[in-house]
Amino acid sequence: MSIKVSSVSKFYKSQKALDSVSFSADKGQVIGFLGPNGAGKSTMMKILTGFLKPTTGAVFIDEINVLENPLDAQKIIGYLPEHNPLYEEMFVREYLQFQASIFKVDKSQVDDCIVQVGLTSEAHKKIHQLSKGYQQRVGIAAAILHNPKVLILDEPTTGLDPNQLIEIRALIKKLGKDKTVLFSTHIMQEVEAICDRVIIIKKGQIIRDNTLVELQDKQEQNINVIFDSSLTSAKINQLENLISFKDLKDNTWHLRFTNNEDMRPKLFDFAQENKVKILELTTSNKNLETLFREFTN
Repeated sequence: MSIKVSSVSKFYKSQKALDSVSFSADKGQVIGFLGPNGAGKSTMMKILTGFLKPTTGAVFIDEINVLENPLDAQKIIGYLPEHNPLYEEMFVREYLQFQASIFKVDKSQVDDCIVQVGLTSEAHKKIHQLSKGYQQRVGIAAAILHNPKVLILDEPTTGLDPNQLIEIRALIKKLGKDKTVLFSTHIMQEVEAICDRVIIIKKGQIIRDNTLVELQDKQEQNINVIFDSSLTSAKINQLENLISFKDLKDNTWHLRFTNNEDMRPKLFDFAQENKVKILELTTSNKNLETLFREFTN
């Protein structure tokens, strides 16, 4: 088990930032750690990395007790905090070589990291001369420099343009093949593109912990269909996998189905069997962004 969190709570005086949070994660998982602002995401990440102590509970990284041995744990953790701390007067390569010396990593790995995160054309510049997106890349390079087993990224794609987004998403997905990657984001398309699993936190408590496939399987199919002539409610009720239906008048129906299979072909078969034609059919299935709003509102 790469990450194990047991009943972690964190109080700031009377304010409870985390409330008995527990989860675990294995190697080879990319986990989206989601929640509205103030939900406790950054607090949990700081506790995982040993920068903050919980009020109660225990945290283990690769079986190392983070509370008892934070320095040992940090040797196998790569961390990019929400506000990327960089020495902006240093050159990119100089900064990464400095980081390499801290982790006692061979400086030859600096060039590999520069290539890996797409910094080759910017490596000769001072960090303050870089765009926000390239500064994020420097932070990611510093986080992976020592080849950590666990990678914790707090809003890693902030400030990236669309092309950079695609490249960094691909990098995170690649890193997730042999590491445990936990990252927070507000971009749901990003989660759908690269995550194996989603943990959603609200007011300091985990309210969802599912694989992306499980979340998507739980979605319903919502279909609006217009027939060329009338059908009775009894006929509509004969449709397979139907959860509910609503007569919107003028031969228009709103149908809710389970997500066992795509019901559009079945609807065309149903129309043919009942000697009616489908004039219009539209679907409005919930995406992850819609589900997130439902879970956290």
